Amino acid sequence: MFSRMGRLVLPVAWTATLFGLSNAATVTYDFNITWVTSNPDGVFDRPTIGINGQWPIPAITGTKGDNVVVHVTNQLGNQSTSLHFHGLFMNGTTHMDGPSQVSQCSIAPGSSFTYNFTLNQPGTYWYHSHTSGQYPDGLRGPLIVHDPESPFLDTLYKQDNEIVLTVSDWYHDQMPDLLPAFISKGNPTGAEPVPQAALWNDTQDLKIPVKPGTTYLFRVVNMGAFAGQYIWFEGHNMSIVEVDGVYHQPAVAEMIYLSAAQRCSFLVTTKNETTANYPLIASMDTTLFDTLPDDLNYNVTGWLVYDDAQPLPDPAILDEFNEFDDMTLVPQDNQTLLGEPDRTVELNVIMDNLGDGANYAFFDNITYKAPKVPSLYTALSAGEMATNPTVYGSFTHSFVLERGEIVQIIVNNLDTGRHPFHLHGHHFQAIYRSDEDAGTFEDSNPSESDYPTMPMRRDTFVLYPTGNIVLRFRADNPGIWLFHCHIEWHVSSGLIATFVEAPLDLQKTISIPQDHLDACAAQSIPTSGNAAGNTVDLLDLTGEPRSPDPLPDGFTTRGKVALAFSCLCGILGVAVVAWYGLAPDAAASSWAEQRVAETQSEERSFDGAGAGQPEMVTVSAVSGGGKSRA
Repeated sequence: MFSRMGRLVLPVAWTATLFGLSNAATVTYDFNITWVTSNPDGVFDRPTIGINGQWPIPAITGTKGDNVVVHVTNQLGNQSTSLHFHGLFMNGTTHMDGPSQVSQCSIAPGSSFTYNFTLNQPGTYWYHSHTSGQYPDGLRGPLIVHDPESPFLDTLYKQDNEIVLTVSDWYHDQMPDLLPAFISKGNPTGAEPVPQAALWNDTQDLKIPVKPGTTYLFRVVNMGAFAGQYIWFEGHNMSIVEVDGVYHQPAVAEMIYLSAAQRCSFLVTTKNETTANYPLIASMDTTLFDTLPDDLNYNVTGWLVYDDAQPLPDPAILDEFNEFDDMTLVPQDNQTLLGEPDRTVELNVIMDNLGDGANYAFFDNITYKAPKVPSLYTALSAGEMATNPTVYGSFTHSFVLERGEIVQIIVNNLDTGRHPFHLHGHHFQAIYRSDEDAGTFEDSNPSESDYPTMPMRRDTFVLYPTGNIVLRFRADNPGIWLFHCHIEWHVSSGLIATFVEAPLDLQKTISIPQDHLDACAAQSIPTSGNAAGNTVDLLDLTGEPRSPDPLPDGFTTRGKVALAFSCLCGILGVAVVAWYGLAPDAAASSWAEQRVAETQSEERSFDGAGAGQPEMVTVSAVSGGGKSRA
């Protein structure tokens, strides 16, 4: 019986596989990246980065198994660019991941570049520039991978009833103007620029027509640069079924919180009656902002429209936010907690100033500085030395991982703000998150028994102020993968580490396309050697890009000289004031003598008259005159 079933199942499995392959499509996009003008909040026209002359930019969509080809031509004229496909593992194609000076050179103005990868993961993703803090200027859009085998499709909702929603913050000024002011000695506290508005689907007053008694799948992406968003649909519950491309067992929520870069898909069943329309609200997390400008509208409202003839009500005012805790989610596949780690990486989040007076973001004592040679190209050209983290530079904060090992990341937040941390190339199990102000991992001291048996998984996870998180993943995807805060201000100020995963395997499997090398040549960027471009001695990092020097522990020679001169000037100043105050006043003395003589004359006249009492006069030599009666 077993052998017959085996012979029966095997052909069926192969048939299904071949059928799936035969139905896989190649989806091609031609993207000319250009400047356009936009005004999504109705307040301010501004230059915006669009694609093919349009903004919002198009969604990338496909089905699991499809091959995606994106031809990019940079027609911006004044800025380089690149594209990162956020949340996609890029299995076997780490050179398509997109971060400049990590897996590729940026695409210079006038240059072209092709991304080519397979959609192996179903779910809700997005794509965005990963160059010079650029994406808040408009170069970001949703990426959706449909799954014919979704456990919820046709059982809980129909394919036609999918709705994609993006939420984001919006700035009126461009990033090339905002970033230099942010990272400067004029902003020593590191206060991040506050956005001017929040947007639904890159607009405001969004209206979503819905049918009564219908279940919809909403795919929501936070494409913002900074603000986390509290999201709720008045009068409707949400049933969460996916976060960051991972199916989870349905969980009912009244409100969710999405940090920058996080995604959530949830089911909403509409009401049977059509007598009212209902607000859907996104409210920016203002605890992230150092200031609240008077003109800031931190909410954006759209509506589920049952009937166009009915009014669009204002949202109700809430006393407090009560968001769903994503730590309580359980993965649909019931994947259990990975075993105890082979490798633990512990990172401390620090915000501090360097010698140029500006405020930077650090993991431990390192603020990220991109190397001369993209880190992937170093891994491919370094031979056996590719397993030595030194070759990737002093400021890339690189960790070399062996294939198959279980890696645990502990992040201690020594800062008072929230930080959404994103790992490229992987989902991780989120196995522990402390409360706010709980201190470091050592302070919390959790044990294996404190971790969930089936932890939720995602690729972006929020660390609370002065708290800690523990993440765990298996190093089963050779590549160069960044781990960073996804607040774009903190990416730009250096809150990045690099995982170099199985570099010797990469040398056997990765071949860099010619147009990728041409992108480097157009900017005279070397494509081999260590972080300094040294191909002879890979441990010699002379000339590598460096962050500014630290602030000195004490006074520098220049400071000591300045202090000495300041003290000397102070002493001389006090001496001059004292000398001036003690010097005799010749004019006052002359006046006093004259006044005494006049008084004596008056007294003689009074004595001759023989009547009344004399007037007593007090004379001040300091004031130069005046009198008081006694």
